[in-house]
Amino acid sequence: MSQQGLSPALRMAVPVVRLLKLTGQRERVLAWRAGRARRARLAAGRDDPRSHPALHGMDRRLDAILDRDGGFFVEAGANDGYRQSNTYWLERFRGWRGILVEPMQELYDLCRLERPSATVVRAALVPAGHEGDTVPMQFAGLMSTVSGEHVDPERTEMGNVLGWYDPYEADVPARTLSSVLDAAGAPEVDLLSLDVEGYEPGVLAGLDLERHAPRWILVEVHDEATGRPPIEAVLGDRYVLFERLSPVDLLYRRADVAA
Repeated sequence: MSQQGLSPALRMAVPVVRLLKLTGQRERVLAWRAGRARRARLAAGRDDPRSHPALHGMDRRLDAILDRDGGFFVEAGANDGYRQSNTYWLERFRGWRGILVEPMQELYDLCRLERPSATVVRAALVPAGHEGDTVPMQFAGLMSTVSGEHVDPERTEMGNVLGWYDPYEADVPARTLSSVLDAAGAPEVDLLSLDVEGYEPGVLAGLDLERHAPRWILVEVHDEATGRPPIEAVLGDRYVLFERLSPVDLLYRRADVAA
């Protein structure tokens, strides 16, 4: 993996992780680090930066916009339930509950440890009418995606966080988002947060908006010119763009929800 763009401290960490792997100690050290970090997060208060893991301060902004206790969320692309999570703050400090969807087994297991109060589902979300019971996926940490979509090995290595995990492929159960909501007996969804590496339109196409229309939808869109049209084609007139919440995230409001 190229180390360009890494800080000096991270560049120094790469050979250490490789040595741990060679000596069979990597998994033990990884589990120890994860446990220590989790305990520190649980001890953190409302104003502690560790209580706000979302990128670009999006969890703070969402809290200000939604401004309610006891809501219901769905977060797809949940990763480990903490890193870059847009719903961690809402669950922990505003009493929200909800569903976390994560396709990769390691991250799913971590998600269950990190967010025991949430319903955690291991699935690859697909459009209605998808053929096949599984989706082949490539594990790359935060950048895990459908196999073959990102053939750049450096991207895969970067997603695997300096070698703490090994990349691999796995067949993941395919589910529509509406089937997940039905199985969980979900109430009205107040916030749907999607970060699925470019598959946001397909995930939304698996949501029956006649029965399951979230009040707010946050979607990652890296290229607005090409990314917005397919998303808005699915959402139609039911939703209006409320705000660009970050350089790559758009927040949509259901048209009948007061701004």
